[in-house]
Amino acid sequence: MYQVYIRSFADDSGDGVGDIAGLRRRLPYLAELGVDAVWINPWYRSPMHDAGYDVADYRDIDPLFGTLDEAQDLIDAAHALGIRVILDLVPNHVSHEHPWFREALASPPGSPARDRFHFRSGDAVPNDWVSPFGGPAWTRTTNPDGTPGEWYLHLFTPEQPDLNWNNPEVRAEFLRTLRFWFDRGVDGFRIDVAHALHKAPGLPDLDGLPYPVPQPADGTPAPAHPFFDRDEVHAIYREWRALADSYDPPRVFVAEAWVNDPTRLARYVRPDELHGAFNFDFLLAPWKPDVLRAVIDRSLASHAAVGALPTWVLSNHDGVRHVSKLARPQTDTRVALLSQVRDDPADLALGERRARAAALLMFALPGGAYIYQGDELGLPEVEDLPDAALRDPIWERSGHAERGRDGCRVPLPWSGDRLPYGFSPEEASAPPWLPQPDDWAPRTAAAQDGDPDSMLELYRAALRLRRTLPADAPLTWLPAPDGVLHFSRGDALRCLVNLTGGDVAAPEGKVLLASGPLHDDGAVPPDTAVWAR
Repeated sequence: MYQVYIRSFADDSGDGVGDIAGLRRRLPYLAELGVDAVWINPWYRSPMHDAGYDVADYRDIDPLFGTLDEAQDLIDAAHALGIRVILDLVPNHVSHEHPWFREALASPPGSPARDRFHFRSGDAVPNDWVSPFGGPAWTRTTNPDGTPGEWYLHLFTPEQPDLNWNNPEVRAEFLRTLRFWFDRGVDGFRIDVAHALHKAPGLPDLDGLPYPVPQPADGTPAPAHPFFDRDEVHAIYREWRALADSYDPPRVFVAEAWVNDPTRLARYVRPDELHGAFNFDFLLAPWKPDVLRAVIDRSLASHAAVGALPTWVLSNHDGVRHVSKLARPQTDTRVALLSQVRDDPADLALGERRARAAALLMFALPGGAYIYQGDELGLPEVEDLPDAALRDPIWERSGHAERGRDGCRVPLPWSGDRLPYGFSPEEASAPPWLPQPDDWAPRTAAAQDGDPDSMLELYRAALRLRRTLPADAPLTWLPAPDGVLHFSRGDALRCLVNLTGGDVAAPEGKVLLASGPLHDDGAVPPDTAVWAR
């Protein structure tokens, strides 16, 4: 699966923002890369207070990106190339400009329109919930006469009011949206904030309870959280699965579920629920052999218990690009925010070497693999964006304590030796919506095309070989020195990843692919991965 952050993928109109036409023009590039599907971040009508995750109309395209007809043409063109299309669904909240929320604000307290959301009365904030973006999770409305009104819940920005999933109208409306896109040939959905749709009855205080809730060391169940990973969400997904299975071929779902316990995460991928769930343990894991092996073992075991396979991902649109995370040699903790590593000097040569090895590790594992656009080009996080250029609401909501996610969302470099590197046409009327670094010419897709030592050609080669792996080939750990990950996938592949500080012997068999140069005697240098058969 290849993740397309559409506003930063390719700009065909010249307004500095990626669009559907730009994506369609680059479909042959994705086909040559060897992906099976594209996941497109939200392209729906939106006032764009959170880059499209504040949806005003789920069944139309925002003019910033194109038209509904262009979306249909893209779906058809992708299918003609053997690429499936997965859209992003945002069911936890809508835009404050969504017709439902406008109706709710114009309706009195206790009205059916307000019951679609979480409104509460009173002079005090209804509870102690806070937003992951910073600040309280409640905003107070103003009555027509200017007096203070009710409060409404928004786990993210005030422009994203949370829906009440106990309301049958909400459930019915999203089934209509799923049918709308399924009928147009969309192959499935990635579900945003899949863990947070249901809230505890009465909306009780957090009382200091963090999220993810730490797993008790004694193995007892973690305390229930009032708005994350509640058991009630699973009834929604069983209903959605039944709808998806009614199509031929069946449609698919993958969950963005921030769940600390692998056994809890596996509940989302039971046979009658969703087809996949993002593996954030793997995404956040430091470059430590014992941690990586433990994450792999936990993921495989918990998913096997429900008859599913895990997913694996190294970067996405919400986190620090893994080249830059791996460029910090001293980092040995989970990294989710740029602030965690920004003060540590980055060794990008080290980061790229490790990123190449990490890619071969990921592609050798059983299950689904996700590539975030630009991973295949080895793009690092852009850590020095000017303050004035930042667009992520986290920047303002955190009081400028967190710079947000813009550094991983900088528009892609396609070709040329100067800005905007082919992202927009030469006659563009506006610069890219986020500024690109002025040293990205060697990182463009055109510069890497055909270079056997490039990250792009490594990804292409790995995906070609990955297609030859039997999907059900089991993972078996093989003997290895400390600091080395060594496993087989049946008789089809051996994978060795050297995370030590010295050279190690290559795996038995013929070397099929290596993430970097091997020594003349076949020894594998540090931070290098090898596939053999």
